[in-house]
Amino acid sequence: MEITSSHASPVLADPAPASKGRLGGVHTSLLSASSPPRKKLVKDFNLEVASEDFDTAYMSWMLKYPSALRSFEHIIDQAKGKKIAIFLDYDGTLSPIVNDPDCALMSDDMRSAVKNVSRHFPTAIISGRSRDKVYDLVGLTELYYAGSHGMDIMGPISNSGSSDHPRCVKSTDQQGKAVNLFQPAREFLPVIDEVFRTLVESTKGIKGAKVENHKFCASVHYRNVEEKNWPVIAQCVHDVLKGYPRLRLTHGRKVLEVRPVIDWNKGKAVEFLLDSLGLRSCNDVLAIYIGDDKTDEDAFKVLLKSNTGFGILVSSIPKETRAFYSLKEPSEVMEFLRTLASWKETEDSDKYQSPV
Repeated sequence: MEITSSHASPVLADPAPASKGRLGGVHTSLLSASSPPRKKLVKDFNLEVASEDFDTAYMSWMLKYPSALRSFEHIIDQAKGKKIAIFLDYDGTLSPIVNDPDCALMSDDMRSAVKNVSRHFPTAIISGRSRDKVYDLVGLTELYYAGSHGMDIMGPISNSGSSDHPRCVKSTDQQGKAVNLFQPAREFLPVIDEVFRTLVESTKGIKGAKVENHKFCASVHYRNVEEKNWPVIAQCVHDVLKGYPRLRLTHGRKVLEVRPVIDWNKGKAVEFLLDSLGLRSCNDVLAIYIGDDKTDEDAFKVLLKSNTGFGILVSSIPKETRAFYSLKEPSEVMEFLRTLASWKETEDSDKYQSPV
């Protein structure tokens, strides 16, 4: 598959900090004082900018990363005659980002859209949450699930090399169907559990902090922590990790994540699942990965490098990314999935009705 682009797509990176109190040479207090009340200030790249300026920046960004909805005809041109596989993040992609992770629920309409697209294409959820948790949230037996950023995969039984991996074992899913269970970080289970309990204890005095055990990684959420206490919670996590050289710290959307030091990520999970589906070595595959987080960049990068598909970044603010297209929010993801399924249904119907 050849997809041309006029832009380079560096890996998503944190922006450089701006000088406090200044924006483009203008002091922010003057900007605030001179702005009409209807001009709401929003945050972007750690700068405070007027909403009109933000809209201009976002539209400029979309010239580099066009809407997957507006570019749908181009996407379909690339998809014709190819085997499509769909990969989806959960939080911020299928469900909104909310203050309490336990309340990040996908709507029934979104669930219906995902179920419908899975009728036509192999579909997998790849989440930072535990595999069991994301399965409970999604509740669709038609999908494949990968939790802990791909370190816990339940995929199809296949004759490919992935089934022979020493970390791959035969298992059954919730319906008793035979599946492959792949857990490359299995040896880290005891230490992750130990770190989780330590983090719960060390952060219990920080109001708003929430620690979650995702089986093969632990997450410390600080979305509800007062900003003045962010350095405190970061220091707590750092101090705990000093005693665990085989664990590393990564940073997501208002969350610090403790993960094993292994060469595995969401991009590796995509490769494993494509292999399990018998699609990785095919020249006629088009893999589409939709996600909103830094951890999804590993998957975008794999598809870009292998030229076997593309990423779609879900974001309402400009970000540098390895994705090729963008969608603004989960509602647009739902519309894209519906449109994709509808296109496939029409194509199949046309083939069925065509004279031999």
